[in-house]
Amino acid sequence: MVKKLGLIMDFIKIEHTLFALPFAYLGAFMAQGGMIPADKIILIATAFTGLRTAAMSLNRIIDREIDALNPRTANRHLPAGLISLNEAYTVAVVSLIVYFISAYLINHLAFLLSPIPAVTAYVYPYLKRYTVLSHYVLGLNLAYAPMGGWIAVTNSFDILGKDFLPFLIGIAVIFWVAGFDIIYAIQDYEFDVTHGIHSIPAKLGIKMAKIVSAINHVVFFLLLSISILVIYPSGHIAVFGLFLIGIILIAEHAVVWTWRDERSIQISFFYLNAILSSVLLITVILDVLP
Repeated sequence: MVKKLGLIMDFIKIEHTLFALPFAYLGAFMAQGGMIPADKIILIATAFTGLRTAAMSLNRIIDREIDALNPRTANRHLPAGLISLNEAYTVAVVSLIVYFISAYLINHLAFLLSPIPAVTAYVYPYLKRYTVLSHYVLGLNLAYAPMGGWIAVTNSFDILGKDFLPFLIGIAVIFWVAGFDIIYAIQDYEFDVTHGIHSIPAKLGIKMAKIVSAINHVVFFLLLSISILVIYPSGHIAVFGLFLIGIILIAEHAVVWTWRDERSIQISFFYLNAILSSVLLITVILDVLP
């Protein structure tokens, strides 16, 4: 039982929640202008983790035949038979139940809008078969985080009014995620070209993909800077956080341009991006707390 639980936790890559959960809390803290209630802290975590787990499970289920053909992914849980298809579906369904219940308990608007991210999560895995825009739809999956956190606190979302801030941060997140997903796709360049998978590296080549990734991250940094420096009344700590984020992005692309193995991609993809989102959240919290 313990071994099976470990396999399931590895299957859903629970540690990848570190990528975007900070953005959900970022939206909530900005909306609150200070410490958010404990119940909202818990419900935001359960809603986000439930949705992300369901999204990862659906991605693995839908891509299982492609994963079986790719030497890099052939040892994943479904192709390798480490967990069954029924178990994978069970994880997805239970995670969605947790997500919808959490959204219901947060507030009316959160529950009303909750199907939208779930549909996007289901559609995303199919898109890589047809368009390179799949990188940006993956970004959209995570872009809901700051908007969801904001809605959890305010129970409103008027993007033409006071709620424009989390919307703009969400747009920034799309470019952030697309940028590092393009980096991740470099690992499968030859496989994607051979099997007709639509990724930017497969379409434009590795060198151009690195350039496009960097452009995406420049756009992300500019939109985030506008959000923090112009729209939101930030202090010196948040400004320092932006400076650190710029350094992290430069380091990420320095690693990418000199990579020699899969380990370098993993450093850029996971570790640096997890640090980036955490730095942003921590510095904004320190800024908004009295």
